[in-house]
Amino acid sequence: MASNFAARANQALMQSSPKWRLVVWLLLMLSASLWTLQLWQNGARVQSDILAMLPHLQQDKLTERALNQVEATLADQVYIALVAKDETTAIAAAKLLMQKLEADLVARGKQGALTDIRSADMQLGEALGQFYFPHRFKLLTAPQAEALASQNIESLIEAATAQLYNAFSYANSNLLAQDPLLLFPANLLALAPSSKVRASQGILLANQGDNVAAVVMAKGRESAFNPNAQLAQMTALTQGLDAVKQSYPDITVLKAGALFHALAATQTAKSEISILGLASLLGVIALVWLAFRSVMPLLLAIVTISSGLLLAVTFTLSVFGELHLLTLVFGTSLIGIAIDYSFHFYCERLSDTERSAKATVAYIFPTVTLAFITSALAYVGIGLAPFPGMQQVAIFCAAGLLGAYLTLILAYPLLAGSRLPAGSRPLALAGTYLACLTQLSKRFTTPLGTGLFTLVIVVWCLGGVTRLTVDDDIRHLQQSPASVTEPENQLRQLLSGGTDNQFLLVHAPSEEALLLQLERVSPMLDTAITNQELGNYVSLSRYLPSHQKQDTAYHLQGEIYQTQIDTVLTSLGLDENLKPELQAAYLAAKTDYITPAAFFTLGAGKQLAPLWLAPNEANSPAGNGALNDGGVSAEHGADHGADYGADYGAIVLLGGIQQIDALKARFAHDESVQLIDKVADISAVMGHYRLLTLKLLALALGIALLLFSLNFGFKKAAVVVAVPALAALLTLATLGLTGSQLSLFHALALILVFGIGIDYSLFFASAQNHGKAVMMAVFMSACSTLLAFGLLAFSQTQAIHYFGLTLSLGIGFTFLLSPLILTTTLALTTNQLLTTKKS
Repeated sequence: MASNFAARANQALMQSSPKWRLVVWLLLMLSASLWTLQLWQNGARVQSDILAMLPHLQQDKLTERALNQVEATLADQVYIALVAKDETTAIAAAKLLMQKLEADLVARGKQGALTDIRSADMQLGEALGQFYFPHRFKLLTAPQAEALASQNIESLIEAATAQLYNAFSYANSNLLAQDPLLLFPANLLALAPSSKVRASQGILLANQGDNVAAVVMAKGRESAFNPNAQLAQMTALTQGLDAVKQSYPDITVLKAGALFHALAATQTAKSEISILGLASLLGVIALVWLAFRSVMPLLLAIVTISSGLLLAVTFTLSVFGELHLLTLVFGTSLIGIAIDYSFHFYCERLSDTERSAKATVAYIFPTVTLAFITSALAYVGIGLAPFPGMQQVAIFCAAGLLGAYLTLILAYPLLAGSRLPAGSRPLALAGTYLACLTQLSKRFTTPLGTGLFTLVIVVWCLGGVTRLTVDDDIRHLQQSPASVTEPENQLRQLLSGGTDNQFLLVHAPSEEALLLQLERVSPMLDTAITNQELGNYVSLSRYLPSHQKQDTAYHLQGEIYQTQIDTVLTSLGLDENLKPELQAAYLAAKTDYITPAAFFTLGAGKQLAPLWLAPNEANSPAGNGALNDGGVSAEHGADHGADYGADYGAIVLLGGIQQIDALKARFAHDESVQLIDKVADISAVMGHYRLLTLKLLALALGIALLLFSLNFGFKKAAVVVAVPALAALLTLATLGLTGSQLSLFHALALILVFGIGIDYSLFFASAQNHGKAVMMAVFMSACSTLLAFGLLAFSQTQAIHYFGLTLSLGIGFTFLLSPLILTTTLALTTNQLLTTKKS
């Protein structure tokens, strides 16, 4: 069936005019070019965010909103610490930097790269005091509540008396008239989390040994993973820091934030695109020239690659609307694969110089078509992974192969019509190599040779595969250079550990229930800090007491204003006329509560608003401020099946995590609290799809066996499929023997080993005239592919390194094994002839 279809298609091609084929090809390339230009003008862009390659996890609505809130608030934050020998210099340097950044923002207006430039908020305490003071009857610290619960009001009177005689006390006549026991100042101080940082002259300061660090924060107007935004933000920062260095040359600068990780990734990707792509292209050009000694094959090779890249970009932008930089890095390998069709064409022409270009295309059409289909299916297998970046790679490479295939079928019959210069040396070398392999294979046909060969392969495979270990940790796929991570780690230590990638999501069916849950969780986190499981946390429970807690405080303070007010006023020497006003104020506050809605109207409240998730809102309250002084974020997420879309939710940020497993165990059986850890969830998904990809590879081998059986018969098809299967197995074994850990990207590369290896096997299975032309073409194809993927193995991005290393090994083994198909095919044919003669 398959052979009949190929024959009819081939016949139709032979009847078509080479000129009309070329016209069709030119129209196709012109249309692709115009469509791609239109896509760029309509907003298509290059994406450099490594997180864009990560899988989309299945998660409930509340979790998804929490992730979006945290990421939107923290992802584009920039943190700069200016370390000086004394506080005065550090403060002056920080003020100068803020002045320069604000000047840039004013000069550029809406085009300013950095916004929300800040350090310490000196008005924060005053604003909080004004907000909470009317609610003072609903606030008590734990010692105050304990004293009132035990009716030990004398201790509170003593504490108030001590404050009256303290030179640094908040006490004044106005405060005493409204809060005679001076309870409110202690409650206001309790709102400030314990931290290593302090404020002076509006600048946030922290000690670093004998030095002082002044911290300046800002927020990128656009995503840090947008290359244009990166350039604008770094330009503004560089100008500001240059001014600081000129005025204070001894200043040391520490930087942290997603911007610097994204910039390092972008620079690495751009560098690798240039180096790897250029090296691969030069290698292909050298191969073509050395083999054919003609300009036309070289020009057509470039045309083939260019048309493949054009269609690859067109299809990718059409489907995704953007092109990932890592897709382009992977796409450099397309050069080494797309050119294979050109190699096979010219090697066949070299073997039969009398055959026309049109006849040569017709001759190789069935095999090239089958090879294209299997390779495209291999890329489709990669596209089944839940990684948008890998799906882009699949579309990019499959479309690129389509471009190369169409160029061969439509353009070569006319453009490649010129004759090649006489030269049989490459074919002779290929023939000599094949002859040596034939002699070698004859030695393996003896019982002893076959046994030894089988034993070596079995020992190799068993020894390697059994030593394989797995590593699905997403953090190992891209590691920023030490020049980025070391300053960030120092800055995190200055800022009490900052904010880690994990956070708690607390949910409840009502606002009051949520506040109660937060109050229940906070002591558990305090215990975790005591046990050194955690460094710090940021929770709304510190600022938003539940109604129940406020009512408790209110009733306890009744001991002061309803029972002991005379004693309090007398003991502190206050005017007894204050009694009616104090009691009236106390009674009036009974139904007046601190509420989230009111709190989030404050400046400090707006900064913390992203931690609050009201139900059925597209966007909960959000602010542009940092959620804490040390938030340095990378990625966040979770995978949970329940739908909490109708619940209230609150995010509790975690910092300085030392024992993540202990924290998970602490909340493992608490249905109202989820520890969101996207890194772990994505790693688990990667492990799942690694296994699925290997199963897909086995399925693809089975399908290929059935498909090829229709064309070659079962025995010959089994030999064709056995070569890439054995190459994949040997690759896994080698990875195990070298101590390389298996990841999803190794498994995805094995899919391509199958797709490319099948091409080699098919051409040898279809070879005639002892396969010299095929051997030469496969040699050139293997060289170009090894060059492309071998270079990828030197990438600094681990995902690309794993991909390139595995493909290099796989293609190398396939090249060594595939010529044996020719000798095996000849043996099968000879046996059939002998059987026919005997019968």
